[in-house]
Amino acid sequence: MARLTIHLNQLRFFAFHGLYKDEQRNGNTFEVDVDIEAELPEQIEKLKDTIDYVVMYAIIEKRMQTPSHLLETVAQDLAVLMQAADNRIKKVSIQIRKLTPPINNFKGHHVGISFTKEF
Repeated sequence: MARLTIHLNQLRFFAFHGLYKDEQRNGNTFEVDVDIEAELPEQIEKLKDTIDYVVMYAIIEKRMQTPSHLLETVAQDLAVLMQAADNRIKKVSIQIRKLTPPINNFKGHHVGISFTKEF
C-alpha cells in the first residue's frame, strides 16, 4: 500500500455560514481547500483504485449549502462525510476562507480556519 494525497483547491461557494444576522441573510463567498490522504494500492490503474475527486467535490458542495454558525463545524462535518464515503481515507485537511468578513474597515484578503482530522 502507498499513501496518496488528492488536492481540491480554491473551490468557491456562495453560502450563508455565519454567526451574525447579516451573514445569515446576505451570504458570503467562501473559498475551500481540501487535502485528502488515503492508503491506496501501489499501482493505480482504474478509478476504483483511487479517491474519486468528483465524489469528494459533491460532498463539499452539498455541505457548503447547509448554513452553519461556525466554519469550524463545516470543516469537522466535511472530514467525517468524506471519510464515510471512502474508508481508505486516513487524513483530511481543510481550509475554509470567508472572503468578505463582517468586520468594519477590514483591511485584508480574508479570514478563515484550518482543520485536520486523522482516521
